[in-house]
Amino acid sequence: MANHVSSLKRSKQTIAKTAVNRSNKSKLRGTLRMMREALLKGDVKAAAEQYRTTASVLDKSVQKGVLHDNTASRYKSRLNARVKALATKAA
Repeated sequence: MANHVSSLKRSKQTIAKTAVNRSNKSKLRGTLRMMREALLKGDVKAAAEQYRTTASVLDKSVQKGVLHDNTASRYKSRLNARVKALATKAA
């Protein structure tokens, strides 16, 4: 255990930030899972709506430092391609 006041403070900060990061990452994984489920159901309208929500969460996770910018862009690009493929398949 830490002995100095500054190291005690850093320890508390680390615990708090870890909890916040875990929460943000969990929220991100949940929305990605819901997006994949919407794509599997084949409902174009629901998938497009879920894509907007997922893209928003991805952008927020970049701002919060959970994901790297290029990683979020890659996720959005691939998900958007799947939504478009679903829309053209349905049409």
